Amino acid sequence: MVDFTLSPEIKDLRRRVAAFMKEHVYPNESALSHEDEAGEALMRDLQQKVRDQGMWALFIGPEAGGNGQGFLPYAYINELLGRSPVAPRVFGCQAPDTGNAEILHMFGTPEQQERWMKPLIAGQIRSCFSMTEPAVSGADPVNLQSNAVRDGDEWVINGRKWFSSSADGAAFAIAMVTTDPEAPPHRRMSQIIVPTDAPGFHLVRNISVMGHTGAGHSSHGEVVYDNCRVPVTNTLGNPGDGFLIAQKRLGPGRIHHCMRWLGQAQRAFELLCRRALTREAFGGPLAEKQTVQNWIADSVAEIQACRLLTQHAAAKIDSGEDARVEISLIKFYGATMLHNVIDRAIQVHGALGVTDDTPLASMYRQARSARIYDGPDEVHRMVVARRILRAFQASADVSYLQAMGEW
Repeated sequence: MVDFTLSPEIKDLRRRVAAFMKEHVYPNESALSHEDEAGEALMRDLQQKVRDQGMWALFIGPEAGGNGQGFLPYAYINELLGRSPVAPRVFGCQAPDTGNAEILHMFGTPEQQERWMKPLIAGQIRSCFSMTEPAVSGADPVNLQSNAVRDGDEWVINGRKWFSSSADGAAFAIAMVTTDPEAPPHRRMSQIIVPTDAPGFHLVRNISVMGHTGAGHSSHGEVVYDNCRVPVTNTLGNPGDGFLIAQKRLGPGRIHHCMRWLGQAQRAFELLCRRALTREAFGGPLAEKQTVQNWIADSVAEIQACRLLTQHAAAKIDSGEDARVEISLIKFYGATMLHNVIDRAIQVHGALGVTDDTPLASMYRQARSARIYDGPDEVHRMVVARRILRAFQASADVSYLQAMGEW
C-alpha cells in the first residue's frame, strides 16, 4: 500500500510555494511570459527570491544542486507549479532542462556535469533535447535517421530534428542520433551533447503551433545538423546507450508532465466553477443547469483519479520498482483528463473562453499537444495492454492486481 499522507515538511513547503505563487507569480504572468528585457529582469529577481527561500530546483536532490526530496514529494509541489506556465521557470523546474539535468546527473562524466549540469541546475544556462524528427514517427524512435560518424576524436553529426523545445537561446542540445547502424535496434543510438555554437548546428526556425510561434523558453525549434563536429568526449554514457538513456529520461519526464497537468486542470476547473456561479442565462446562474453540474462532477472525478494514479507512479519510482505500466497509464489518462476539463471550462465561458482574456485558450492549445508528445496516447495504451496480457498469458490463475505487479 502507498501512504499518500503529506509529511509536515511537505505541507509547509506546499504552503510556502502556494503563497509565493499568489504573491509573485499570478500577478506577473503576463510580464513574465514576454521574454523581453523587463520580463527577464523580473524573472531573475523572482528566481533569486525562490533561491533565498530554499525552494529552487525541487526536481533534483541537494547532491546535484537542487532542493528536491524525491519523486512523490515533488508530485505534490509540481501540481502547484503547473497552475501557471511561467511558474516552473521561476522555481528552476522547467522542461526540458529538468530531464536533461537528470540524465546528466545519472550518466554524465564529472567533466560533463561540471560544464553542463551544474550551470543548468543553477539556471545560468538553458538546454534542449533534440530527438524528434519530421521524416519519421517519434512513436518508433528506432527509425531515427540523424546519425553521427566518428572521425578521430570527433563525432560528425548530420540530420534534421524538430520540436527541439527551447532550442532558441539554449546553450546546448542533447541529440539522439544513430552511431552504429549495424547494431541491434536498441543499441544503434547514442546521446551526444552538442553546444549550440558548434559549427554545423543551425536553428532553422521556431515552429508555429496552432497559430502561436513561441520564442526562447516557449519555442519549438527545427534544427539542422550539417557536418556538425563535437568531441567524442561529449557522448553521454557509452556509445549505444541512447535508447536506455531516453527511457530513463522520458519516464520521469512523463510524470513531471502529469504533475503539471494536474495543476493546469485544477486551475481550469476553478475558473469553470467561478464562471458557473456568476454567469446567468435562461433565468438563473449556469451553476443551476444540470449539464454544467455534470461537467463539474465529471471533472472532479477525473482530476482526482489522475492525481492518485500520478502519486502511485511517483511512489513506485521512489521505491525503485518498475513503473512502466503506471507511467503509461498516467500519460494517456492524464492527457485526456486535461483536455476534457479545459474543454468544459471553455464551454462554460462561452465566447470569452476562446479569447486570450483568460488563460483557457492557451491551456487548450497545450492540452491538445499533450496527447502527442512523449509518446502518443495510442502507444501508451498498447504498452499497458501488452504488459497486462503477458501476465495473464503466463498464468491461468492471475488477477488484475497480480498482472499489475501489486501482489
